[in-house]
Amino acid sequence: MSQDGHRDWDFSGLRALYVNCTLKRSPELSHTQGLVDRSAAIMRQHGVEVDQIRAVDHDIATGVYPDMTEHGWATDEWPQLWPRVLAAHILVVAGPIWLGDNSSVTKRVIERLYAQSSQLNEQGQYAFYGRVGGALITGNEDGVKHCTSNIIYSLQHLGYVIPPQADAGWIGEVGPGPSYLDPGSGGPQNDFTNRNTTFMTWNLMHLAKMITDAGGIPAWGNQRAAWEHGQRFDFNPEYR
Repeated sequence: MSQDGHRDWDFSGLRALYVNCTLKRSPELSHTQGLVDRSAAIMRQHGVEVDQIRAVDHDIATGVYPDMTEHGWATDEWPQLWPRVLAAHILVVAGPIWLGDNSSVTKRVIERLYAQSSQLNEQGQYAFYGRVGGALITGNEDGVKHCTSNIIYSLQHLGYVIPPQADAGWIGEVGPGPSYLDPGSGGPQNDFTNRNTTFMTWNLMHLAKMITDAGGIPAWGNQRAAWEHGQRFDFNPEYR
């Protein structure tokens, strides 16, 4: 604890992955990346190893199978990206708003995450158990809460744990106008966005460390293979 009461938090050993679902290929400016950078800087400052993927830069096939080359696609880079997802204790899906909804790239990434959802960890739980997830959104039209709620729901359905206030975003005035990093947008200075981004980042780190230190989510009552072999974990439809 420092003299001003600030604890020197150390989250060394944790890995975070930010997947930027912008429609813009590198090196074109991504406003979403500007917000990602704010969150990632806090994580790096406290020992988290940060990895980033700009999904549109990769040949990710459409579909809901782990390797779409086994289902008619000539190429698919997702199998090479998947180990980076699996290595991360923290996953943040970030992207823009288009027509009030998540980008097509965001949808594709979530579908490919879903493709891995039947895989199990060493304790017989679904592969995403013991990991935490969050969402970041930018745009110049309404839709932050709609977009983040879709991402957050999808991640928890796959097995991620969602900490309190695990989303943040920025939008300008309704209608055509400046985007997050445009001069005069006010985005990087917006206190509401900066507060929510900071709270999200810390809550992701805190919960990821708590779960990791505890050895993950307890493996009882949530093992698919055990259920398939007849274990019912106290579920009794005859109970009155």
